[in-house]
Amino acid sequence: MRIALYQPDIAGNVGTILRLAACWQVGVDVVLPCGFPASDAQLKRAAMDYGGHVEVTRHADFEAFAAARLTGGGRLVALTSSGDTRLPDAGFAPDDILLMGRESAGLPPEIRDSAAVRVRIPMATGFRSLNLAVATGIALSEALRQTGQFPE
Repeated sequence: MRIALYQPDIAGNVGTILRLAACWQVGVDVVLPCGFPASDAQLKRAAMDYGGHVEVTRHADFEAFAAARLTGGGRLVALTSSGDTRLPDAGFAPDDILLMGRESAGLPPEIRDSAAVRVRIPMATGFRSLNLAVATGIALSEALRQTGQFPE
């Protein structure tokens, strides 16, 4: 299981997600460019003292990410407010990659539509979206629960 962040805008959200990934031992892919400086040192700093405990890979663009991660059988699962599968109804696999879009714009349609599954987190009527880090935590928790991959 991995988390992929597509061109994230907010360093604080990335830091929170890196901390989550460290605690649950899940790798993170960051698809550049970011809306903030994103060197290895800056990403570790965003995660504070957890930065050295998570495997982070930066990719120059989506094509580089796809070449590195989607050729070995990993399934791309896009988390999107326009997803056609509700999170409780989604079936996750151990090698899934949970793709999260930009805070300001989500995922471009061509990238969202290239995912094997498009999942949405159910919310009350009238609300558009959750914070990126919160949505990542909710989705990752369900994926790890289903696949029995929570650390002991």
